[in-house]
Amino acid sequence: MAGLIESVRTVYEGWTRFLVATVRGLDGGRLDRVILDHGLSACVLPYDAGRRTAVLVSQVRVPVAYAGDAGEVLEAIAGRVEEEDAAATVRREAMEEAGLRLDALEPVARVWASPGISTERITLYLAPYAQEDRVAAGGGAADEHESITVHELPLAELRDRAAAGRLVDMKTLALVQALALRHPELFA
Repeated sequence: MAGLIESVRTVYEGWTRFLVATVRGLDGGRLDRVILDHGLSACVLPYDAGRRTAVLVSQVRVPVAYAGDAGEVLEAIAGRVEEEDAAATVRREAMEEAGLRLDALEPVARVWASPGISTERITLYLAPYAQEDRVAAGGGAADEHESITVHELPLAELRDRAAAGRLVDMKTLALVQALALRHPELFA
């Protein structure tokens, strides 16, 4: 694939960057491809093994509303990796979004969010927690204009939502399924 990308130009730079790459096709012709240069993210599904629950969050997602779906999406806790590593990112985001202190993390995978358009690569984790780890209200960072609702849901309900196709966020679906594969006793 050496020489695939001939040139790249930035068409927008803000919270993320939009690029247009000129690439050489297999037939030798040139074509343009759009790249959403988002960078690294991290995501975690905290679960309480004793009470068989998980903490998720919901918030309005403008692109989802624009696409014609309900704007509010139930999701695992996630955020952009900034100056720390992925593990520190999910711990920070768990506190900001859900008021949840996380210690142990179970790495699941490192996946591309949407490889046809985005550079976003997401590190996925599971994380055990207990009731005493809920140390703050959560709700998101005010300086990020977040308006987040925290949900603690039974694992059986999450399993049923996954089976019925009602978990519409890909990260969340993958993490619920990973939890069911790694810890099936929690869903019995």
